[in-house]
Amino acid sequence: MRADILIIGQGLAGTLIGWECERAGLAFAIVDQGHATAASRVAAGIINPVTGRRLVKSWRVETLLSQARETYQLIGDALAVPLWRELRVRRLFADAVERAAFDRKRQTGELAPFVTDAGDEAGFWIERAARVDLPVLLVAMRARWEAQGRLQVRRADPWVEATQYAWVIDCTGSQGARTALARVAPWEFSKGEVLKVNVSGLDSDVVLNRRHWVMPSGIETAWVGATHDPGVIDPTPTEVGRARLEASARDLLGREFRIIDHCAGVRVTLRDKLPAAGRIGSGLGVANALGGKGALYGPMLAAEWVRLIRFGTPIDRELDVARFGQ
Repeated sequence: MRADILIIGQGLAGTLIGWECERAGLAFAIVDQGHATAASRVAAGIINPVTGRRLVKSWRVETLLSQARETYQLIGDALAVPLWRELRVRRLFADAVERAAFDRKRQTGELAPFVTDAGDEAGFWIERAARVDLPVLLVAMRARWEAQGRLQVRRADPWVEATQYAWVIDCTGSQGARTALARVAPWEFSKGEVLKVNVSGLDSDVVLNRRHWVMPSGIETAWVGATHDPGVIDPTPTEVGRARLEASARDLLGREFRIIDHCAGVRVTLRDKLPAAGRIGSGLGVANALGGKGALYGPMLAAEWVRLIRFGTPIDRELDVARFGQ
């Protein structure tokens, strides 16, 4: 059966759209050159309901959290791999500004039901967080689609491919936002670096967070991240980034650790901090700018795309790339 839909890029966005197409019985193919430079490859996959120095709830988190849980658990069952893990975040105050923000929002109930008091002055707990194992997801789904004959390892120009398929969806992240899709939206870029460390004695269900985070990821291993360098598009790890993360690891862990890996990737974001999806031409569309919250936003973005393809349902106005008037 000839594919009607071509997904370009098998990072998180492309993988989730492909999964929703498969569930819906749509004929699709994926073009991807590998995960060597994909931001999803080094993403922690943390879903944190409350983020930032101003302690803000993630956009539509009450709805999106349950949708994400259902999606990743369904995929995990289909692939026979565990992808979803419930976590708590021990948020430690970085300074008086964060402490004041917490006190103010606790009094108003603005952060309910996700925040609870820790019983001390150091910080608080964020409940109902989770981690999605994105590297396992990408590798396992790639193997599935290779076995099905859906995956093509080659370069692809979305504008050219749009003449061959009913739908072409560009999900190439920073590569697409800097080249073929550069004028579609006011893309912004941020380099992020992470460390993988060997460390013992951590609670496997708790993420430590103060400016940076430490997330247990296996037997005596954890990820430390992530830096945020706006405007930087070089995905090469740096000594400066390593030093910053080492300092945070010493602060958060309070014990000996050994660095075993150092990775970097480039996030794509937009000024309103929401992703972008939708048509950008005849038969051509985009899914991009998942930023640091891709694990939370990705399932909704994929479902929106498949509803558009199947039923012509417009993309949610807050997500539609047309909001930028391009």
